[in-house]
Amino acid sequence: MSIGIVAALAPSMAQAADGCGFVVCTEVKHSPGAITAAHVEQSDGGQYFASNVAPPAPPYRYQLSPPCVVDDRENGGCRPSDFRTCPSPPGRIVEDLVLERQNLVLPDSPTTIDGLTPLAGAAPGTPVGGWDQMLRACIDITALNPPPSPGEVFRYFETLPLPQLLTQHQPPGNGLSGLPVIFYTDSSTTQTFTVDIRGFTVVIEAAAQQFTWHTGDATGQIVTTDPGLPYPDQTIEHDYRSGTYTAYLTVTWGATFTVNGSAPADVPGTTTTDGPPVTFDVLQARSVLTNPYD
Repeated sequence: MSIGIVAALAPSMAQAADGCGFVVCTEVKHSPGAITAAHVEQSDGGQYFASNVAPPAPPYRYQLSPPCVVDDRENGGCRPSDFRTCPSPPGRIVEDLVLERQNLVLPDSPTTIDGLTPLAGAAPGTPVGGWDQMLRACIDITALNPPPSPGEVFRYFETLPLPQLLTQHQPPGNGLSGLPVIFYTDSSTTQTFTVDIRGFTVVIEAAAQQFTWHTGDATGQIVTTDPGLPYPDQTIEHDYRSGTYTAYLTVTWGATFTVNGSAPADVPGTTTTDGPPVTFDVLQARSVLTNPYD
């Protein structure tokens, strides 16, 4: 996924985590599919930390990319093995990332630390050469405060108070055996939520994608992609034998999201809600001879 967001951060005091100190910088820039960082270091406990606080005259700059982005860049596809989850302590953002670095021109030196020769007159700190892939690891990027990832947005999406859609049926009240029962819902099938995720304004547009009508009898379920319509334009019908039945509707919700007004992106997953049940009787109609002159 390409990220094209520049996140302005307020300066903060130095923070320490697992013996690795860093200071949050005032600006974080994102290149397509990657997060740039001025410095990456490893703590005594083995955890990697990225920040934009570099030592004096740093020899490298860094970028951190999701493995799937690197695989797609190099091989034109994303392998299933490119997905894994990193444990994140409370208040920390730790992601599975590929670490790459690029040489920078050193002060008062005609070369870089790795012996690359820059263009004549290149100022100290000028990038030289391409990106060298270093390692893949779980890297703490809290200090960079990157925009919320799709996975992070999905975790919020799962907790949203999505509506529980009502099941409507016709005929209202009791049905008749031999006469199909019509199902539909007239509840709203879209909803917009605005949430704050680490200081970013995230707008989530939820929409119903699938409707599972639990009929309450042995035939099971009816699955549709539309919410149905009432008579005479009905699209969802079910035949019942006489008896008492309880039906309800399960809705599968998908969503898109924006971050600080960015282009919409898909939330990578769905969630479901169950609507309240509705109970009705289906009666057996019997013909009775009558005298039309009575």
